[in-house]
This record gives sequence, C-alpha cells and structure tokens, in this order.
Amino acid sequence: MLQTNVLLLDEHRSAPPELLKALDSVGAVVRIRTPADVLVVQHGQLPATEVLLAYAGLSPHTVRAVARRLDDEGQRPTVVAFAEHDLHLLGSHIHAGADYLVPPFYPDLVRARLRDCHERANFTRTMEDVTARAELLSYERELEIGREIQMGFLPESLPNPDGWEIHVRFRPARTVAGDFYDVFELVNNRRLALVVADVCDKGVGAALFMALIRSLLRHTAEQSGLQSLIAADLLGEETGWREQSRAIPVVGATPLLNAVVGTNNYLTRNHIRQGYFATMFFGVLDPLTGNLVYINGGHNPPVLVSGEGKEPVLLEPTGPAVGVIPDGTFSLGYAQIGPGDTLFVYTDGVTEARSLSGRFFGDEQLLTELARAAVRGEELLDHMDGVLSEFVGPSEQSDDITMMAVHWRLPDDNQTD
Repeated sequence: MLQTNVLLLDEHRSAPPELLKALDSVGAVVRIRTPADVLVVQHGQLPATEVLLAYAGLSPHTVRAVARRLDDEGQRPTVVAFAEHDLHLLGSHIHAGADYLVPPFYPDLVRARLRDCHERANFTRTMEDVTARAELLSYERELEIGREIQMGFLPESLPNPDGWEIHVRFRPARTVAGDFYDVFELVNNRRLALVVADVCDKGVGAALFMALIRSLLRHTAEQSGLQSLIAADLLGEETGWREQSRAIPVVGATPLLNAVVGTNNYLTRNHIRQGYFATMFFGVLDPLTGNLVYINGGHNPPVLVSGEGKEPVLLEPTGPAVGVIPDGTFSLGYAQIGPGDTLFVYTDGVTEARSLSGRFFGDEQLLTELARAAVRGEELLDHMDGVLSEFVGPSEQSDDITMMAVHWRLPDDNQTD
C-alpha cells in the first residue's frame, strides 16, 4: 500500500496512543495540528495530506473550514472523524459527509480504512476528471456550433461585377471571431457595399456583437437603399435617372449614412453598458465609374494601391468607432478607384501581428509589402498571407486577421480572363 500522509486534527494536539501506534504500524506519516495551526499557515506551507483525521469533539464547521483550507492548496483530502469513548460525537460528522474510525484501533482495521480512503479519493479524482473532460467537450461543441452560426453571417460567395475582382482572407484567432466582413449589392444592383469591421475584444462576447452589428448594418443599408431608389426614380424616367445617379453620390451615401448612424445609435442606446464597440470601414462602390463613398469609423486606414505605380492613398477615419459615442458624427469620404487599382482593406490583426521576438508588423512594413506585391487582388492577398506567415513564424496568432482586396481589372485583363 502506498504511504499515506495523515493530518490529525485535535484541539490539544493529542490522540489515543493505540491509534497512533496503529497508524505507525501501517506506514502512515502522521502530523498532529490544531485547527488554528492549519488556518493561519501561509499558502504553500501546509504538509501534503491525503487523509484529514479529525477528533469528533471538534465541530463539523471547524473541520470543514480546515478541509477548505487544504482544498485551497489543491490537496482535496478524505475527511475521517475518530472518537475514543464518546461515539455519539461522530453523528454530526457523519451527517456532514465524513467517514469515521472507532475503537478498537487494530492495525488491520486502520489499514483497511486508509485503503478505502485511497480508493475513494482516486475514484473521486477520476470522476472529477471525467466530468471536467465532459464539460470541456461540451464547451468545445458549443463553440463549434457558435462558429458554424457565425460563419452563416458571413457571405458564402462574393459578388463580382463585370471587370472587378473581390477576394477576402479571414483568419480567426479563436474558434469564434470578432472580425467580420460583408459584400452585398445595393440600389437595385447599381452599387456595391463593402464592409470590414473589428469588434473589440475576442471570443464569444465579441462574436455575439459581431452578428448583431453585421445584421443591423446590412438590413438598414438594404432598406435605405431601396427607399432612396424609389425616391430617386420619382425624379424622372429610369433612363434619365441612370445617367443622373452616376453624378450624384447621394444614391450610395444615403444607405451608408443611415446604416452606420442607425447602428451607432442602437448600440449606444441599448448596449453601451456591455462595453462592446466596433471599428469599421463601410464603403459603397459604383462599379461603372469606380467612385467610392465611404465611412471609416475609427478603423485602420484602407490602402488604395495604384496600378500605375503612384503613391498609395490612405482612406483615413471619418468618424469614431461605432457604438462608443451617442449621436456620434460620421462624415463621408470619397475616393476614386481607377482601372488597374486595388483597394486593400484590413483589420488590426495584420499590423499588430507579432514576431517571435515580440516586434509588431506595423503600418510601415504593410505599405512596403503592398508596394512590392502584385496589384491584382488575389495575388496581393497571397503575397500578404506569405509575408505575415513568415513574419509571425511559430508564434501563436493573437488576434483575428481579415483582409479584403477590391481590384478593377484593366481592359486587357478582361479580355484574357
């Protein structure tokens, strides 16, 4: 039988000689302490204990306090009460869940009781391990269900208007993510909505708010786009309006503003106490002209990479993060994407990626790599994927990474595709 460490608990630091002799004969290591001795000892200073052998004259409350103190040390001993003459004292301890030991304290009986304690402790630990494993598997399954639900909020496929390529790389740091992206058509397919956003924090809470924010943005934008189209059609015949709408950005600006402002107001009215917010880039593209109207709500500036080798253009923030400031003001930004250009939109998981030495990837290196990359969207994302993978090395990914590339093909590219 394995050596058993016994902590004998008695107010007077004494025990029946026959009991001590029996414990010694079966190879138990016995330490006698008062309850006060145990309760005042600093963390980490208590002796190893498999069996807490308590005199039945102590109150069950006192014995429980000592057992909890040992539990705090991760010891989880089996509690056994003993009595020498006043056997009626054992009743309250047995009702409290303790085992018991009574005279005569024969070595064989003591050995059998200690063996039972060992087996019971091993069984308890096994059941705790099984329960913990089952809870972990259940949690992992719930996370997987959450991931599947979350992926359902992301587009299964991306629209690609004539002459355009849109590609996305989405790399969650955990099973569920706070990043999200969306691409959808607006205003009777005349405009294209482009969204990349990052909900603060990670994990389940961020994922729940990701689903909420994405749904608010898309629903409001689609409804506002339809309303603006109906209002615009009242201005004239469809053919005449089609020409006019290319010159007036309000067709894209209305659903854009309504979506961002409406989402911000909803979050700050109903969820500001939860402390979740999102940085986001929301752009509305006219695929025929390359005109882009956008709101950058506290997000990393997207980079417009020129197909002619010109300096990249950064689309700086035009307002605060969404969900932070009640009645926040969001301004519109405008950009022109030309044939051969690529708009690169990303989350801070790119620039805040860390190397093994702890160095950040950073904005400067991002611009350097974008200048080196092929301009076409998917090739650009392939390049950035490779660069980030090499930079991070074996380090664990610490944040979600989302990258979107929107490329307007040159006429020659359209002929060869």
